[in-house]
Amino acid sequence: MHNGAMSPAITLSGAGLRCEIKPELGGCIAGLWLDDVPVLRSTAAAELATVRLAGSYPLVQNNGPEPHAIHGIGWQRPWQVLDQGDDLLLLACEHRADAAWPFAFDASQTFCIRRDVLELTLSMTNQSAVPAPAGLGWHPYFVKRAGSHIAFDATGRWEMSGEKLPTHCQPSAGLATDCASLDVDHCFDGWNGSVTLRDELLHTRINASLSRLVVFTNTTRGFVAIEPVSHVNNAVNLLQADAARAEDLGLEVLAPGESMSAQMSIQVERAP
Repeated sequence: MHNGAMSPAITLSGAGLRCEIKPELGGCIAGLWLDDVPVLRSTAAAELATVRLAGSYPLVQNNGPEPHAIHGIGWQRPWQVLDQGDDLLLLACEHRADAAWPFAFDASQTFCIRRDVLELTLSMTNQSAVPAPAGLGWHPYFVKRAGSHIAFDATGRWEMSGEKLPTHCQPSAGLATDCASLDVDHCFDGWNGSVTLRDELLHTRINASLSRLVVFTNTTRGFVAIEPVSHVNNAVNLLQADAARAEDLGLEVLAPGESMSAQMSIQVERAP
């Protein structure tokens, strides 16, 4: 057991897969490696100074009525260690109503390595006395190497405004393309819950219990952000503007004491 925000960096490992986590820095994953090959954009946890350069961070809650989406507030807060083993970690974060988000909630994350798979869960409970909008997801940055190829199935893609915020959904079958020249920053709807990312070193499969996927990369980036999410970016503002229905946006409203959760896994193997 470790105590709260002063927890040291934590390493989980198994079968060549190694994950370094920094609870006090937004409950983020500093790095994920297969042997010494980085799977995510990876920094040794002891050297990671900002969550903005993390390998992945949790997306918990929606932002309030801001002009731009800010990936919730979970990544901006320290998380506490509840339980820890060689291949398992449980973190928690308690939020009390404040100016950043007016609804109280509790959140938890689990990280577990089983052979060549990192399994993640993310849960939250509305601790307010009133119903509250809620959302969950992850923001992992996968290394974009030469020959990287991404593939997944979907049914729609949210088009973006000049401010890089979703406006409306168009039919889309997903992506099956090389990443080198890919320029994308979109939320895909009707995602089937699985993505493959392959290059000359690694074959990676991302699975999640969610039906929306944000993908971001361009030719100036050395990563591909592959983000399973429960709702469309900026869903609160789209709903307030009557631009879409809550069910189309994936926006959930939790009653007092009600919970929601999501699962994600990253399976990694060496390219044959």
